[in-house]
Parts: sequence; structure tokens; C-alpha cells
Amino acid sequence: MFLLVAAALLNIRTADAGDLVVVVNPTSGIEQLTRTQIIDIFLGRYRKLPSGAVAIPIDLRVGTPERKEFYLLLVGKDIAQMSSYWARLVFSGQAAPPFPVPDARTALDLVATNPNAIAYLDRTTVDSRVRVVLELKP
Repeated sequence: MFLLVAAALLNIRTADAGDLVVVVNPTSGIEQLTRTQIIDIFLGRYRKLPSGAVAIPIDLRVGTPERKEFYLLLVGKDIAQMSSYWARLVFSGQAAPPFPVPDARTALDLVATNPNAIAYLDRTTVDSRVRVVLELKP
């Protein structure tokens, strides 16, 4: 019985949440990116866009539901696991985390004005100033 209630609550939360999408500036020339390319960019493994330009990944602040959902959908890690991941990489000097912003509007504005920026957003916040290059669904 408990599992049925938990599953129902999860479905309600998922239904309430919009789909997450990864967006870029339309002038970047990028039409789509693969999941692997997004993982590489947001986890600091390889920060180049297909054009050769250095990608500027934009991360929403810790505590936003979009950030939590993004990393769970993308790599199956929660916020604590991602914080630990970045602490190790930063300490070793291997990579820097994505650029943090306080909210989706700021992320949208940065991508809309910078051809190298890339961000994840709830689909409902996306407008014509950016191009969707990947959809993330549960």
C-alpha cells in the first residue's frame, strides 16, 4: 500500500513539473546535442561546442527543483553527489563547475545574449531567444 501511495505522489510531482530542456543561443549554429555531449559539458570533461568554441555551461543555484531534476535525469546523481564530484575536481585543479546563476530568468538571459552559453531550463520558461537542443524526460 505504501509503495502505491509513493508511486502516486511521484507521478503527481512529475506531472506538475515541466520537461527539462537544454538550450543554446540560436547564433551558435548548433541544432542539437547528444546526451553524451551535454554530460561532457556540464561535468567538465570536455567543454567545447561542435563549432570548436568553448562552452559556457550555466547552472541554476542549489535548491532549485530544476537543478535537482537535471542532474538526476542526466547522470543519476543527486545534489550532494554532484557537490562531492565538483569538490574533488576543483581541489585537484582538473575542472571548474558550471557558472552558477540565481534563477531561470538569469540563465535564459545569459544564453540569449551569449553564443557560447548553454543552460537547462523548464520548457515553460523557454522563449524564442534560445534554441532547444535536447529534451530530458524521466
